[in-house]
Amino acid sequence: MSAGADFASSPGRILIDFVDPLIVAEKIAVTEEYRFVSSYEIAKEIKEGVKGVSGIGARGKSKIIC
Repeated sequence: MSAGADFASSPGRILIDFVDPLIVAEKIAVTEEYRFVSSYEIAKEIKEGVKGVSGIGARGKSKIIC
């Protein structure tokens, strides 16, 4: 995945939930390609919040086909 290096797991050196990387991948996969996903958007959805994920963000990967 090209967005994998844009996020870091557990910057607070805590034990993250096993599903947290899946949430990051899902959020990027379903976001339209013209939108930017920040680490703060993802931190709101995971159990540990900002201690569980950090990074610069990534563009979405979903493409709309008409």
